[in-house]
Amino acid sequence: MAAVSSSVRRVPLIAGNWKMNLDHLQAIAVVQKLAWTLKDAGHDFGAVEVAVFPPFTDLRSVQTLVAADKLPIAFGGQDVSEHESGAYTGEVAASFLAALESRYVIIGHSERRTLHNETDEQVAAKVAQALKHNIAPIICVGETAEDLETHGASAVPVAQLRAALANVDSAADFVVAYEPVWAIGSGQAATPEQAEQVAAALRAVIVEKLGEDVAAKTRILYGGSVKSGNIAGFMREPNVDGALVGGASLDVAEFSAIIRYQKHVGL
Repeated sequence: MAAVSSSVRRVPLIAGNWKMNLDHLQAIAVVQKLAWTLKDAGHDFGAVEVAVFPPFTDLRSVQTLVAADKLPIAFGGQDVSEHESGAYTGEVAASFLAALESRYVIIGHSERRTLHNETDEQVAAKVAQALKHNIAPIICVGETAEDLETHGASAVPVAQLRAALANVDSAADFVVAYEPVWAIGSGQAATPEQAEQVAAALRAVIVEKLGEDVAAKTRILYGGSVKSGNIAGFMREPNVDGALVGGASLDVAEFSAIIRYQKHVGL
């Protein structure tokens, strides 16, 4: 897969998933501070894209701030409904996210799969909804420690991605995030070599389903206990194009250090 991964320059994406943290006022403060910190550090947003994923109740506030101050920070939803509209109390339609100018939406996060029992079929339906409304889905795939022991490396993530791309065509704009469930929140990240092995297998799935051109331009992120101290190792791997950051994204100093990995490691 090295030839495919190197054929097109992919702009790295560092994304912060805030999960169920921060109300709308706290979100405004964090986005402002993050923008100021990165600006003061001379961060090149064209070289490394930055995105944040606040709770849905914060999105309007974040959208207003980003638009008013012309901040070069993308944002998106943490989840989306598989339904277009209707009697689905508590769910958020893709059209709602689009109306808030969301560039991305996270789909199939491990917490949704495990805590809410989301199936591969539901993930595929959500991906279709996002793409219908011109929102780029960040398709999350990953295995538990039990999966890893039973099926081996990459088997479960590969099957999940294949299912998620079932009805996706070659014109679609999407991102893939590999998040080993056994690493999330544990403080014990996968090794860069482990992340690269799975990322290469995931890119092979994209080749299989959508062709080499799509595979070459699609960004594959790593997520799972990402910190400023380990991000460089992941970003040196040819098939890892960024990170989906959890808890560390709530700390502006730490998150900005992760985003600025190119500065402090000379990549």
